[in-house]
Amino acid sequence: MKHFIGFICLLSIMACKEKQEKLAESVEEKAARIHKEVITIDTHIDINVANFTDTLNYTQKLDNQVNLPKLKSGGLDVPWLIVYTGQGDLTEEGYAKAKDNAMAKFNAIHRLCEEIAPEEIALAYTSKDVHRIAGSGKKVAMIGVENAYPIGEDISEFENYYNLGARYISLSHNGHSQFCDSNTGEADGVWLHNGLSELGKMAVMEMNRLGIMIDVSHVSKESMKQMIALSKAPIIASHSSARALCDHSRNLDDEQLLLMKENGGVVQTVAFSSYLNTKKHEAHAAFLKGFYEEVADSLGIDWYSFDELADLSEAKKNTFIGNYSKVVAMAKAKVAKRTDLPQGVGVSDFVDHIDYMVDLIGIDHVGISSDFDGGGGIEGWTDASETPNVTLELVKRGYSEEEIAQLWGGNLLRVLDKVQEVAKTYTKN
Repeated sequence: MKHFIGFICLLSIMACKEKQEKLAESVEEKAARIHKEVITIDTHIDINVANFTDTLNYTQKLDNQVNLPKLKSGGLDVPWLIVYTGQGDLTEEGYAKAKDNAMAKFNAIHRLCEEIAPEEIALAYTSKDVHRIAGSGKKVAMIGVENAYPIGEDISEFENYYNLGARYISLSHNGHSQFCDSNTGEADGVWLHNGLSELGKMAVMEMNRLGIMIDVSHVSKESMKQMIALSKAPIIASHSSARALCDHSRNLDDEQLLLMKENGGVVQTVAFSSYLNTKKHEAHAAFLKGFYEEVADSLGIDWYSFDELADLSEAKKNTFIGNYSKVVAMAKAKVAKRTDLPQGVGVSDFVDHIDYMVDLIGIDHVGISSDFDGGGGIEGWTDASETPNVTLELVKRGYSEEEIAQLWGGNLLRVLDKVQEVAKTYTKN
């Protein structure tokens, strides 16, 4: 009995000591500890298949924003790698070309996890996989599909995507797809389906059946409302922010945010500067534009605005994205000592959106994404290596460790679990 009492006393002393140590932490030390302890998930990272070869791949510290060295140095545990295809013609020829692009990206992600660096990163299909792989010390890859356009009109292809590892899919991108209208219709008021097409309604039900999360980040508001009304499972916005703070059609207005709460879904706040603070972004971008073009020209590279990317061929788009980080870094080095450089959009602006959405719809429905290697990146979070800066800002704003864990991925995994739980009800019928 004396030994037992002594053991209890020892535990109490250790607990008190740990509590005192935490109380004595600086903000920076607290943020570093929390960042190390929580699982950090970024739901939107684009890829270029050129970076998945034997000689050029994610084991190297490439010029892009996300690779294994940068994931490790920044403590970013779970990158969702994106199978993205731009919107093309709604024809059999267009679908076939898009399918080739999508399959190349699926194959690249599998090659990374199974051939190039299986000892460093593994593919997850469930939240249990995430915890198991992260617990082993490896990075965790997950797959999202940005634009279902490559699926064509064959609904059975959704199951093929599921088997390849897709755990969320958006039904459109920049331009109306065969499934639904895009947010881009807002600019000219021209709609193709006035929300979901009949094929789109079938796609929503099929994704529910399979256990694939429905992503509404690029769809029109009416498409989103119809998806929520039809879906039996929660949905996500994989990379969107609050329209009340930045009036861009890619962001969600208060009505949409409240619908996300009612649906039980999650909005993954995106670190894309023009979706966070348009005025600040435009002033900064206008100043830097000439420097970007000068650097790109010196490297023999064509330079485009992100608004122009939708009209480019996949080859030109991949070349641009592949060189984007290098050009930006070189241009910023040129202007580093300029005193007239307008302030850029930064981590504080990003967390302003998190704060707004948490206040409106609650901590359970907000998450984090970057859109790295697809135009994302802000001052303080320019690539995966700077990920701790986001956690530091959250600590400064007063978020607890539990809340930070929710924002960094707990909420997203909860939705994934629920979506897969709903899918199981289909197999019982």
